[in-house]
Amino acid sequence: AGIGKCVAMDLARRNARTILACRSRERGQAAVEEIRAATGNPAVLLRLLDTSSLASVRAFASAVLREEPRLDVLVNNAGVTGLPFAITSEGLEQTFATNYLGPFLLTNLLLG
Repeated sequence: AGIGKCVAMDLARRNARTILACRSRERGQAAVEEIRAATGNPAVLLRLLDTSSLASVRAFASAVLREEPRLDVLVNNAGVTGLPFAITSEGLEQTFATNYLGPFLLTNLLLG
């Protein structure tokens, strides 16, 4: 939703192979279908990613590096605000993990 979806729509309109990294399979698949229909680009894909989980970030990055011959653009757009204090299963504060640690790790893992 929001800025991330608009960016994905624009990239798909330019015929870019576009991977949507989403926490929710249902919402992500709906966005993929909407973008494909609006752009006519069948190369819009869904991959699950929860940036609050470093294990999820590592699995996502590993899959991208294994499946994609190259990566030209990375848009780190995930973020949360106003959540009550919570600790992730990995012992990290949830907002900090989601907004900073996860995207930082993802970027560094995808640098190759």
